[in-house]
Amino acid sequence: MTTTSPPPLDQTVVPAEIDRWNWGAFLLNWIWGIGNNTFIALLTFIPFFGLAMPFVLGARGSAWAWRNRRWDSIEHFKRVQRKWAIWGVVVWIAAIALFGSLFGGIFYALGNSEAYKLAVSKLQANTVAMSALGAPISTGIPSGEISTKDDSGEAKLTFSVTGTKSNGQLHIEALKKGGVWSLKVLKLKIDGRDDVID
Repeated sequence: MTTTSPPPLDQTVVPAEIDRWNWGAFLLNWIWGIGNNTFIALLTFIPFFGLAMPFVLGARGSAWAWRNRRWDSIEHFKRVQRKWAIWGVVVWIAAIALFGSLFGGIFYALGNSEAYKLAVSKLQANTVAMSALGAPISTGIPSGEISTKDDSGEAKLTFSVTGTKSNGQLHIEALKKGGVWSLKVLKLKIDGRDDVID
């Protein structure tokens, strides 16, 4: 008894059922391109082309992958591309979580720094600033930098302040000597005013 193998797939013609948006190609672009012998995806590394290529790959990726690799069947193709899409989602979620925790950790560290707390306490003790802003005030998440080494350090921070009367931006520069923070600069810029409260 002899068995005949099925005729080879005609990969020059893209079946309509797979010629659709490819999430794996869109999310993983050049990685997906290497895995699917679609090396045009490497244009992602070229300036200007790199911005558009994920969208081009998402729209045309299925057709290119169908022609560039050997597939056992349409179901085989669908199964493989579904896995690429799943891994693309996993990688993007992991990347977003990583960057979110990284930046969240930085903002948390700045907002809980001694320099930041010292600046807020000095602001609340300043009658001119409190009169201009209107008590009580709330402060925003600081941006800037803090560097410390042993008992010394330096901080440059900027953050928003909001009161019942007005809003503004507070800029501080602080030094740490002998383990103690002191303020060099504490400037409040009220929104809509040209002057700076120093």
